[in-house]
This record gives sequence, structure tokens and C-alpha cells, in this order.
Amino acid sequence: MTPMKEDYLKIIFELGGASEKVSNKQIAISLNIAAGSVTEMINKMVEEGLVNHEPYAGISLTDSGREKAVTLVRKHRLWETFLVKKLDFALPDLDVEAEKLEHVTSEKLANAMDDALDHPKTCPHGGTIPDRNGHFDSESHLILNAVEDGKTVTVSRFIDNHDLLTYLGDIKLDIGDQLKVNKHDPFEGPVLVTNLTDKQDLTIGYKAAHYIFVE
Repeated sequence: MTPMKEDYLKIIFELGGASEKVSNKQIAISLNIAAGSVTEMINKMVEEGLVNHEPYAGISLTDSGREKAVTLVRKHRLWETFLVKKLDFALPDLDVEAEKLEHVTSEKLANAMDDALDHPKTCPHGGTIPDRNGHFDSESHLILNAVEDGKTVTVSRFIDNHDLLTYLGDIKLDIGDQLKVNKHDPFEGPVLVTNLTDKQDLTIGYKAAHYIFVE
């Protein structure tokens, strides 16, 4: 399987495609690629039995696609956790290293890391880590951009993206922070929020607001 298809499997899993349908637009924004490219790749993955695609409804993982995604996500997030807990890596630097390491990691090594880390449930950016039997805790798939004005939510996880994590570090937005959504600017403008935890007003870009999951 090509690295690009693996990236699709992982992002569809992150967006909730193991249990519900996600849109082409969500995938395109999350991978920062054109919608037409997503359609082309999804058609190939349908032919290979990795995803289901219902026009106007969305995309979800097949049993085969889900199994492959869970294996990839588990190894990736275990490495991220190891790099932070054992080697003091900064969050923005995790994805590139974990991306390389996951491809050369056997199931035996993944299980050994899991034991050494005392079976972590989540990775450093809040994503659930499947166990060795493929089971994992449920997680929120509600993105900040979809929250109605006036609502208060709690940040639960971030998509694993170097630029995003650098940006969130700069504005000091952390997992567990409570946010009050004040306003969505029109025409794909930013989301204006108040970080109730830090008592700071923040302006979060349209794309970044699709990478932040809340509950």
C-alpha cells in the first residue's frame, strides 16, 4: 500500500470514518489537498475494498480498511507517545518521526512499546490509541468550526499536523481548555473564541478550526 493511501486511511479514521461517514471536503481540508484529488483517490480505495462511498452521504471505512487503519494509527500514536515520554520531543516534531517509524515497526515491537509505556489510552495530541486487539475508546468527532455561536466546549484532541501544533503552541491552546465560541466570521473566515481556561480571546483560522476536536 502506498504512503498516500495510508495517510487517507489514517485521516478517515481520525475524522470518524470507522463508525460514521465523513465528507470529501473534510478529508480535503485535513490533508490540505484539492477536492478533486480526494475524489480520485477515494474511487481507487473503493475499488480496493478499503472504503465505502455513498454519494451525497459520505465515506466510511470497510472492515478491511478499518483493520488496516487501526494498525497504522496504533503504531503511529505509540511512537508519538514514546517520543514525548521517553525522549522529550516537542509536539510539532512528532508526526514526521512517527510517520517514518510506523512503517518499520513489527507487531512485537508495538506491543513491547505499549507495555513499556504502561498501555496509554491516548497520544500526546489527544487521539485514542487502539489496544493490541484493535479495541479503542470512543472519541469526539465534533470539530470546532461546527460548534454554534454561544456554545461552550472542551478541547479534546488535535489532528496531528506540524504547522497546526506549532500554531496552537503559539496561541497557547491546550487539550482540556474550555472555549466559548463567540462568532464565526462569514466566507470561511476565522472562529472567534474566548479561552475560559486562560481567560484570553483567540481568533482561530478557518482551516485550524477543522483540525481541533471538541466535546
